[in-house]
Amino acid sequence: MSAALSALIMTAALIGAPLFTIILGGAALGFWSSGIDLMVLPIELYRLTENTLLMALPLFTFAGYMLSESKTADRLVRLSEAALGWLPGGMVLISLLACAFFTMLTGGSGVTIVALGALLVPALKQAGYTDKFAIGLVTTSGSMGLLLPPAIPLILYGIVAQQMNVADVNIQDLFLAGLIPALIMILSLWGYGLWSQRHQVIPLIPFNWRTVLKEANHSKWELGIPFIVVGGLLSGWLVISDIAAITALYVFIVEVFIYKDVSLSALPRIATEAMKMVGGILLILGVALAFTNLLVDLEMPAKVFEWIQANIDSRWAFLLCLNVGLLLLGAILDIFAALIIIVPLILPVALEYGIDPIHLGIIFVANMQIGYFTPPVGMNLFIASYRFKRSITELYRATIPMMFVLMFVVLLITYWPDMVLFLVR
Repeated sequence: MSAALSALIMTAALIGAPLFTIILGGAALGFWSSGIDLMVLPIELYRLTENTLLMALPLFTFAGYMLSESKTADRLVRLSEAALGWLPGGMVLISLLACAFFTMLTGGSGVTIVALGALLVPALKQAGYTDKFAIGLVTTSGSMGLLLPPAIPLILYGIVAQQMNVADVNIQDLFLAGLIPALIMILSLWGYGLWSQRHQVIPLIPFNWRTVLKEANHSKWELGIPFIVVGGLLSGWLVISDIAAITALYVFIVEVFIYKDVSLSALPRIATEAMKMVGGILLILGVALAFTNLLVDLEMPAKVFEWIQANIDSRWAFLLCLNVGLLLLGAILDIFAALIIIVPLILPVALEYGIDPIHLGIIFVANMQIGYFTPPVGMNLFIASYRFKRSITELYRATIPMMFVLMFVVLLITYWPDMVLFLVR
């Protein structure tokens, strides 16, 4: 009977059944085979609702969707060009910062490519950069903001880790830990851009205080968002759910009543789209946590650790294997699904090797960032191919050099934990 059910679940996976049904089916089959009452599944879903961090997820997502519907991207690019156009490689840095800021706010890598691609690729080419470099940079930069607060992947990692009750993971600490690695990634790609385009004739834009102040005035309300998030984190007066609520209310007022980019009639549609994504994440999260409990009952993390310990000699070798595995995983799985499914397996093992859970979260998300544009099936590659009407092989050639630059940064993040944890400590 169990063999037939296993075959049914495998068949459903192969024909493209929703991910949550596959996980739920596997968990139900495992509990049933072990003689455990299946009421454990709805109980696990109910237990998830007791986590107060969950309030932050829909609020930040709603704020991000409102920003993606507005003209925020246009204003950010104009301000960045006025402020940084005088620097060597200024347009590269502008593109990186604009993409990182937009992804940080919206939480979606693909959304950034679609929203900013039409602005940044022509601007880079007009500034003198090659077509291949411009497309590669925007495709790569689409996931740059996933380590910056209020990054949804970091919130999700913290929720999963807290639900497991194996480590004390504070969301504020995750946000602080992601700042320096994100900055190093941005600066590394800027440096690569300066080197790779050194033979191109690229005129600089003269710095003009009046233009900067004019564009800053246009964007002043949206520039307040990072101050709300980071200020709330550093002050210690607000918890993450408070920050999420204030951010969502602030974005609502700014985009609907001040800029008037988003109409009141559009809000139900935006809220529906945002909550569809949140609902999908929560549904997968609930059934995945039930599946995690099954793995714990079967002592699977301990068995995985024993196998790894028998085959991998040191903590450093484990981290290297972890990076390779996460990089491959990021190319075939969405970051949210990967966080929910894989973190419960690797977190207990990483703790056995003495790896800080905050450090592990940054390693995880940094690898997933690169996985978005890792050949052959990274999600950003297909979105960019559709957006810029280029073949997927062109995208491979454009992004692979930048992928290697960021892989070096990930190794730095992995083997220099003090750099990651400096602000936390």
